[in-house]
Amino acid sequence: MTRYELGLKKLEEIDGQAGTNVIESLKDIAPDFATYLIEFPFGDIYARPGLDLQSREIATIAALTAMGTATPQLKVHITAGLNVGLSREQIVETIMQMAVYAGFPAALNGLFAAQDVFESLEPDTTC
Repeated sequence: MTRYELGLKKLEEIDGQAGTNVIESLKDIAPDFATYLIEFPFGDIYARPGLDLQSREIATIAALTAMGTATPQLKVHITAGLNVGLSREQIVETIMQMAVYAGFPAALNGLFAAQDVFESLEPDTTC
């Protein structure tokens, strides 16, 4: 299996339709970048042994929250976290943890992003 094929498989497993939408949105402006996005993060990194997909998504949600400048990508990865089995509570706790290291504004922005994602999905009474 090529890096590209493995990356597409991982992208679908993790991000589902949201990942496909990102790749499609790049088709007209930067198709090579879409290829890089499939091959490197998903074909090389997400496919590695050592961390399960839930752990990788917790790390990604934490990093994107701490950046404070990547809300669209954070929303995609909050959805991905749910897709790989994270609970809403785990996602909220991950984002709240970032208040300690990235500050309250970054955590607040992350929580509002999570709220947007959660509201776009079916209700969940576990959080």
